[in-house]
Amino acid sequence: MDEDMFKVIRSAIRSGLDVTAAVDDIELMKYIERTVFDRGELQDLTALEKRTLIRRIYDSFRGLDVLQPLVDNPSITEIMINSHQDIFIEQEGEVKRLTQQFESQNRLEDIIQTIVAGVNRVVNESSPIVDARLKDGSRVNIVLPPIALKGPTMTIRKFPESPMTMKDLVRRGALTEEAALFLQRLVVGKYNVFISGGTGSGKTTFLNALSQFIPVDERVITIEDSAELQIVTVPNLVSLETRNANTEGRGEVTIRDLIRSSLRMRPNRIVVGEVRGSEALDMLQAMNTGHDGSLSTGHANSTKDMISRLETMVLSGANLPILVVRQQISSAIDILVHLSRLRDRSRRVTEISEVLGMENGEVEVSPLFRFKEVGEEDGRIVGGLEFCGSMRHVDKLKMAGLDDVLVVPVEEVKRE
Repeated sequence: MDEDMFKVIRSAIRSGLDVTAAVDDIELMKYIERTVFDRGELQDLTALEKRTLIRRIYDSFRGLDVLQPLVDNPSITEIMINSHQDIFIEQEGEVKRLTQQFESQNRLEDIIQTIVAGVNRVVNESSPIVDARLKDGSRVNIVLPPIALKGPTMTIRKFPESPMTMKDLVRRGALTEEAALFLQRLVVGKYNVFISGGTGSGKTTFLNALSQFIPVDERVITIEDSAELQIVTVPNLVSLETRNANTEGRGEVTIRDLIRSSLRMRPNRIVVGEVRGSEALDMLQAMNTGHDGSLSTGHANSTKDMISRLETMVLSGANLPILVVRQQISSAIDILVHLSRLRDRSRRVTEISEVLGMENGEVEVSPLFRFKEVGEEDGRIVGGLEFCGSMRHVDKLKMAGLDDVLVVPVEEVKRE
């Protein structure tokens, strides 16, 4: 059935029944069913097509309209709304345009207001950019006109209902079993780990998997712009989320505020979902003041680029000498894990490096594992992480009662 017919049916239902708060969900569904089954122009539809139409009409009144089936489809990982007539999705790594569209720009704006109201946030012309989330935890970014020239823009990043484990990532080829074992020992040993990568490289998914190695008897504080982490293995967990300023410009709570507050909450570890600006200094200082084992992520194209970006972030909020900033980075972060999205659309760990300290005024980094490509098979890149260097700083492993066997390749450890 084409979009014009859908609009006609929906309009008939709207005019024939008050679909506002006066009608409950069950009554609305029954009315939609009667209308669809009774209309003569719909008699040629199959039972499945009628059921799909009923669901879509219902969602247009009570759910997220044309977005609801997309949100409910687990194979869709990203939904991109460029305007009310322009919808794209990413499904199984492929981006494609849909024929579905919202009936009007006003309808899209209504859906946007419903989403932001659900997480106590505000978006309007004076505050046209906001991050939010859906009930299932999906991350939502919204940009309104006049910033968005084609109309309201919304991007939804979906996450699986249950977080991926490190075993899942190994099974998918994101990293090798040896590298996963290596990282497990480092998390248990309370090494501060920073995850870097480009947009869509899987940083949040990897952070969730890595957090499952945190011992269950520890207290963990998570800090995010929009809550999306799914740490399910730690009972003593506090999740904090930033807050935008209200219409009067008051009440804003930033990541910097939350990091400072978390230090008074007796955390064993602090997990910062993503650092983007001056809060990087607070994160580094937290790592340097006894909160070993902390985790965070950031956008960068390489490990070296992540170091440079951290320097820039810190300097954006503090007037410090560059050598002092580099000293903070080198003493706070122990391990850098870099993720990439390769040309076959797969997401892989491409480097695991150890931060050694300062050398000639620069942060010295030593690769421990690097991704090596060996060819292609049916369009998929074949390769994996290879051991390329020994750990030098094993003091935390000794303090945790773990063997310092990581100074040799993990393959040799397993053979022993």
